[in-house]
Amino acid sequence: MPRTFRNPILPGFYPDPSICRVGDDYYLVNSTFEYFPGLPIFHSRDLVHWRQLGHILDRPSQLPLDGVYASGGLYAPTIRYNRGTFYVINTLVGGTSKSGNFIVTATDPAGPWSEPYWLENAPGIDPSLFFDDDGRAWYVGNRMATDSRYDGHTEIWLQELDLAAMCLVGEPCVLWEGAARDAVWAEAPHLYKINGQYYLMIAEGGTSHDHAVTIARSGEITGPYKANRRNPIITHRHLGQDYQIVGTGHADLVETQFGEWWMVLLAMRPYGGYFYNLGRETFLVPLRWEEGWPVVAPGSGRVALAERTPDLPEQRWPAVPACDHFETQTLAPHWNFLRTPRDDFWSLCARPGYLRLRLRPERLTDLANPSFVGRRQQHMRFSARAALEFRPQHDDECAGLVLVQNNEFHIRFVITGGATPTVHLVKRSTPESNPQLMPIIPGTDVTLAELPIEGSRFYFKVEADGQAYSFYIATEPESWHPVAEGVDGRILSTPYAGGFVGTYIGMYASSNGQPSTNSADFDWFEYLGLDEN
Repeated sequence: MPRTFRNPILPGFYPDPSICRVGDDYYLVNSTFEYFPGLPIFHSRDLVHWRQLGHILDRPSQLPLDGVYASGGLYAPTIRYNRGTFYVINTLVGGTSKSGNFIVTATDPAGPWSEPYWLENAPGIDPSLFFDDDGRAWYVGNRMATDSRYDGHTEIWLQELDLAAMCLVGEPCVLWEGAARDAVWAEAPHLYKINGQYYLMIAEGGTSHDHAVTIARSGEITGPYKANRRNPIITHRHLGQDYQIVGTGHADLVETQFGEWWMVLLAMRPYGGYFYNLGRETFLVPLRWEEGWPVVAPGSGRVALAERTPDLPEQRWPAVPACDHFETQTLAPHWNFLRTPRDDFWSLCARPGYLRLRLRPERLTDLANPSFVGRRQQHMRFSARAALEFRPQHDDECAGLVLVQNNEFHIRFVITGGATPTVHLVKRSTPESNPQLMPIIPGTDVTLAELPIEGSRFYFKVEADGQAYSFYIATEPESWHPVAEGVDGRILSTPYAGGFVGTYIGMYASSNGQPSTNSADFDWFEYLGLDEN
């Protein structure tokens, strides 16, 4: 029997994958929107098992996310390698001090990466780079069509890139508007040169249920490009909203050192109805060439949960510990902040063995950088626990755990202050779902539970069984008291809340608009994915 692996290869909020190979090594990056550090970079030798090396943008000087709206920030990176240098090109959307397309470089994919080279006169999003075998470099991206006739009418355009000056030169040219008649949101372009032909692969249909991957080719890089008559080469939009994988699109291709071709792409796994709290995830699917065109998932034409393993030597990496005891000098790479941190609101040194969060006026509901350290929800069923030492000094002070889709759709599970500490479970959402991905609809707070609690050391537990989230508190290890069970988690999904991100779970502290000198100390945090089979 052939070996198989289980999709997705990166579960949880890891959208817009881009991949490149250097020798026997594979590198992959993803979008991160309003989260900091930006653009995780992963390394693999077998395309199935991945380890995170770090982030492309891990310094505030590289990534000004201040004031970025929910699901603004970093869109759709591309990673490429050329003559000893790695390049990542990306778009910052909605920046209050800087926005647009930029390039960063490194000679080691683990970093450090350069400061951004911002590109002038480069409109649109989803930029990609192509290095031709004659030494020339090219920028390819999408933008609103110059003769836009309908909402979502975009075009793919090309211009030469001067690598020495890091600027666009020559005249831009339009390559394609997509395969479908009146195609919407032609985006995510990548160029490849295979057997002397230039192939332009894009996504179209929008990054939700109607997502698709299409392709065209030309003998000249500037075109004209002829569409594959068998487009789209992959989509699941015809399979219905109750199919186990939906929204397939935004793909990139890689050829192994042994001549196999594979595609990485995003998709979603709905559960509890058409809701996908895990966001858009990274999947892997085989590809072969027939009559000069790619055939994706030969024999089925579908992205599968169980797929044959690439013909590569297996390379597993040490497992990431389920429990973080905060005993290192730096945060593990799976931890993120909301927007760019501009002060030292967190510390692993102030109290060794603890993550200390300083209470600040910023709230989770603000488009700000609150005292929040979180990680992705990566399983439909999971258990997360944490130990917190905290003495609230005023009614406005709180600390605990939060589940976050965005600033208007989240759940706060916190200890609040005053003479008698109280456990508060608060849901922020709207009464009805958001029918559009953007903009985010303002939400309101609803208290689901509150109860007084004694002590200064608290144990939190959140368990999810599909869309049912349950919350427990304790003052002694494993002596759990239910706060609320079976809370509806659908507000944590994009089809309800809008936007483009997946759910985060993490640690949070705030003085809710008031000054404070207090802090919250988290002794440990554990996240355990439970069997979904």
